[in-house]
Amino acid sequence: MHIVIFLYDGFTTLDAIGPFESLSRLPGAEVTFVAKEAGMVANDNGLIDIYAPKSIDEVDSADILLVPGGFADEAVRNDPHQLGWIRKIAKTTQVNASVCTGSLIFAAAGLLDGKKATTHWARYDVLEGYGATAVAERWVDHGDIITAAGVSAGIDMGLHLSAKIAGEDYAKALQLAIEYAPEPPFNSGSLATAAPEIVELVAATMGDDQNNPRALPNHINRVPRGA
Repeated sequence: MHIVIFLYDGFTTLDAIGPFESLSRLPGAEVTFVAKEAGMVANDNGLIDIYAPKSIDEVDSADILLVPGGFADEAVRNDPHQLGWIRKIAKTTQVNASVCTGSLIFAAAGLLDGKKATTHWARYDVLEGYGATAVAERWVDHGDIITAAGVSAGIDMGLHLSAKIAGEDYAKALQLAIEYAPEPPFNSGSLATAAPEIVELVAATMGDDQNNPRALPNHINRVPRGA
């Protein structure tokens, strides 16, 4: 089973590595990190590089395609070459999976037209601008395409996908192997549970300019669907 993880400068590390921890342990899994150009790819804060041994021009098929999110997803969405590759690979896969704003890349490639999908809560409006219907779910599974919400949701999605491929018991064993039993110290992980002042703190920290890579859109105070 060939699993291709697409990287780009500015990707969020856990978006890629969270699902990798379970998917890479599936029976017969072969994982390839790819990027627009082969080489080291910097994450969103520039502190971690991951090596992509192959360029997108060297990979023309996959069983699973995983696209992480990140502050620089807009650059990919505006690059016809990278979007064309996403479309081409998506036609060969069993499953296309995204984490966080990776779904915006899928949407820009036309893979989510008219579909329910999820992304980071701060980017629902961008997702809907591409013709998808944003929903506040941990992940949304259409069989051949799965979108996960922000960052840590990629771990949940990876285990869900592992269960689909190798069976529930195998996925449970993977969950135990990585000791994934989260007990967050605060109940502040979503718009539905975070206090208004915490939402404002995030807004003040990240700004309100979509062109700013740290930005949030102005609608962040709305309660997401399903909350």
